Amino acid sequence: MQVFRRLDIFIARQFALLFVGTFCISQFVLMMQFLWRYVDELIGKGLSLEVLAQFFWYMGLMLVPQALPLAILLSSLITFGNLGESSELTAIKAAGISLMQAFRSLIVISVLIMCGSFFFQNTVAPEANKKLAQLLVAMKQKNPELEIPEGIFYDGIPDCNIYVQKKDMETGMLYGVMIYRMTDSFEDAAIILADSGRLQTTADKKHLLLQLQSGEWFENMKSQQLVGNANVPYRRETFVKKNILLDFDTELNISDDVFAGDARGKSLKDISDGLERTNHALDSIGKGIMYDMRRQYFAKYSVMHKDTVEGKKLVAKAREGEYDADSIYESLSSEEKKTVVSQALSEVKMVNDYLAFGSIMAADGNRTIREHYLEWINKYSTAILCLVFFFIGAPLGAIIRKGGLGVPVIVSVVVFIIYYVLDNTGFRMARLGEWPVWLAKGLAPVILVPTAVFFTYKANKDSMVFNIDLYKNALMRLLGLRLKRSINIKEVVINEPEYLLDKICLQRVTEDIVAYNKEHRLYLMPNVVNVFFRYRPDHEIERINMELESVIDDLANTRSKEMMKQLKLYPVLSVKAHTRPFDRKWKNIAAFIAFPVGTFLYLRMWRFRLRLLKDLKTIHAVNDNVVRLIDGMNK
Repeated sequence: MQVFRRLDIFIARQFALLFVGTFCISQFVLMMQFLWRYVDELIGKGLSLEVLAQFFWYMGLMLVPQALPLAILLSSLITFGNLGESSELTAIKAAGISLMQAFRSLIVISVLIMCGSFFFQNTVAPEANKKLAQLLVAMKQKNPELEIPEGIFYDGIPDCNIYVQKKDMETGMLYGVMIYRMTDSFEDAAIILADSGRLQTTADKKHLLLQLQSGEWFENMKSQQLVGNANVPYRRETFVKKNILLDFDTELNISDDVFAGDARGKSLKDISDGLERTNHALDSIGKGIMYDMRRQYFAKYSVMHKDTVEGKKLVAKAREGEYDADSIYESLSSEEKKTVVSQALSEVKMVNDYLAFGSIMAADGNRTIREHYLEWINKYSTAILCLVFFFIGAPLGAIIRKGGLGVPVIVSVVVFIIYYVLDNTGFRMARLGEWPVWLAKGLAPVILVPTAVFFTYKANKDSMVFNIDLYKNALMRLLGLRLKRSINIKEVVINEPEYLLDKICLQRVTEDIVAYNKEHRLYLMPNVVNVFFRYRPDHEIERINMELESVIDDLANTRSKEMMKQLKLYPVLSVKAHTRPFDRKWKNIAAFIAFPVGTFLYLRMWRFRLRLLKDLKTIHAVNDNVVRLIDGMNK
């Protein structure tokens, strides 16, 4: 028990130190990525240090839930990578402690971090999101003279729309200026055209001074009546220089109503209340549309006539199929037909427009509901991601056994990018209504959770998941590529080869090869039934190969360079690939049923038969050369 306690403290201490460092790194990287998106709102605005400090503070709080899973992934991977690289993990397993027991302390820490992440997202992060959104809007409205773009209308100044054809960034001059200015209503709009101008903030930071040159002023005078009821339609003024003072407070005005309905700025309780209110509003809209449709468009066909005797007869006839609208229409005159068709088209258009307006309102409400559900699930999924990333990072560190910031950083970045792409894709598709919310938020877990289980299982079983040579050899065997024999002259030879005994063995191998070729006739196509349904193991070629390999191992102790050249000519035999595709019978039957797969495996096996035939002929020829060399050495 004392050993486990000391081990838990040791691993937890290693993890804690790395977690603090990786969390700071992750937080910094995420903040830089977020800052790059809003750099235009910060540069050249004359923001004070206090405002910038608020921006970075709220941004950091908002990104903490995303930095925690990445920090756990990276720190757990480095922790067990360091233990594996320094052979401490091997010592732990040699002491009879399993990998899951070594994970015990870090599992507890990850669960605590997961709970802290959920609490943070439900209390601190919503308020940080709200404050950051308000601050961004306020910063965007500050110093609008720097925000005016080229080629489009800018409406950041109250009661004005400004269009600038060209803008000089160095001098601040505006060229090709067009201004639509509204005072009381659209009827009192003024249109101002100028060749050039400049927009500056006054010293009191409460107004904007617009200095225009070489332009004209057109103003509608409809609401201004002169003496004698003589109305002037509009006023026109030509000017060389003109200064216009616009009311605009350039100080930061942070409103509490900004993004009040945004789900990211709400806790679980607020999200639940928002969903209830939105669903109630949608039901009210739907009921209102249904009531209006019945009252305005269907009343005269159903409500107004259902209580009269004639109306009841018409309804009864319509239900029984005796009421034929076509015959009634044909009985009308041409003018009456035109009137009926025109009236019907008008009413259908009105109904269609009314329903289209209702669908727009319903679409906005459904989008709000989807966003609230996405944020609801995101608070849980991001917290659970801390535990999932631990069971990916810790087993990977135990398998890779590489510490430091090299391989672990690369693996962590790859895993996080996969998660980010899946989660962001699902979020965007669900927000647009293309995917259901459960599918969008389940896309990343359905990939990462099985991956975590797989890596944990492989690490607990000491499987060589990332052994490149293992995958290389498996691929070469699948494609039928030949493995080269590697034999080098030994500098120190303890036991000399037994040449006479090796000679006898090689002669016996040659006789067995000749007999084997006569019996099996490898040049013929194999029998399909024997391959997929009646498999019999080829123990003879296995015996020949074992005997040949023992002779090669013994002759590898020779000091003769000529003998070494001959030994390198021996091919590496594949003793099973020429008999059947798989060891288990049911796999062979399944491969035969899957016709394309079975055809590929059958042709592959025939290729191995032909290659074995060629290899046996090569062995026969090399055996004769080695026997002659042995005879020459004995003389």
